[in-house]
Amino acid sequence: MVNSLSPSLRRIVVLGTGGTIAGRAASGGDNIGYTAGQVGVADLLGGIEAPEGLALAAEQVAQLDSKDMEPDVWLQLARRCAFWLAEADVAGVVITHGTDTLEETAFFLQAVLAPGKPVVLTCAMRPASSLSPDGPQNVRDAIAVAATPAARGVTVVCAGAIHSAFDVQKVHTYRQDAFASGDAGPVGYVEEGAVRRVRDWPESPARSKLIEAGEGAAMQWPRVEILTSHAGATGAIVDLLLQERAMGVVAEPVRGLVLAATGNGTVHHALEAAALRAQDAGVPVLRATRCASGRILPRPDDKLRDAGALTPVKARIALMLELIGTAA
Repeated sequence: MVNSLSPSLRRIVVLGTGGTIAGRAASGGDNIGYTAGQVGVADLLGGIEAPEGLALAAEQVAQLDSKDMEPDVWLQLARRCAFWLAEADVAGVVITHGTDTLEETAFFLQAVLAPGKPVVLTCAMRPASSLSPDGPQNVRDAIAVAATPAARGVTVVCAGAIHSAFDVQKVHTYRQDAFASGDAGPVGYVEEGAVRRVRDWPESPARSKLIEAGEGAAMQWPRVEILTSHAGATGAIVDLLLQERAMGVVAEPVRGLVLAATGNGTVHHALEAAALRAQDAGVPVLRATRCASGRILPRPDDKLRDAGALTPVKARIALMLELIGTAA
């Protein structure tokens, strides 16, 4: 824990998890051949000044490439957020994170924390060793959002835009403005350190009991798989998963399925038939559109539930949390 604190100042706590923002390459001109998660979060704050009346504190929660993110790290991160947010002198939390699974972490945190203070995830598309890294400005902007009076909920700040955890998606493989919010659009923008909000902060009904339950104990995460509907799709994988489940040949049998559906939640007839067999066998199935924008509009004759505006990866998290709640 690194802390630059005066007793009279409120704090912004910056939690590090690794990612490109903490990455290093052998050459300053190499923006893709780097190793993620090499620079500590305290070093990422070097040269970044806290807003007036605030102090910065830093804590390293994890140090990984976000493509390798795991639910256990999500839970650890959520608990550290909950701890700091409960401190009266903490104005908000910033999390440095890799871009690949950032939208999943943001959605998980919003779902389980429902924070009344701001939790702001930020990232970079270029490593810290780059000739022109984008991480420092993103961190500055994220701190500005976390310091904003009345800000709340989980947001993602990248390239000057503030995205809601509900809507944010990574939409580009390389550009520095790699994130978008689909039809909803950004929550706002950071302009020279000032926040210009254009719609409401994200809100959730209540904090999950996951944060308090089983502190220190191993969490049994339900296995939820994502399958994509496409031309020529079959139900073979679904049937194999059901066979595994019936025979008890795997330690973690499938507990739920998310179908990355075409268009308005449509599913290839062969995959749909298999999904209905799974549903009949007691495996919940959720359809989420694979389209980058829009939401599934339900029909009265739908046989499989839909995830509305959630992307397949966020629908998977929602179903995992639903299954945990059912088992609790």
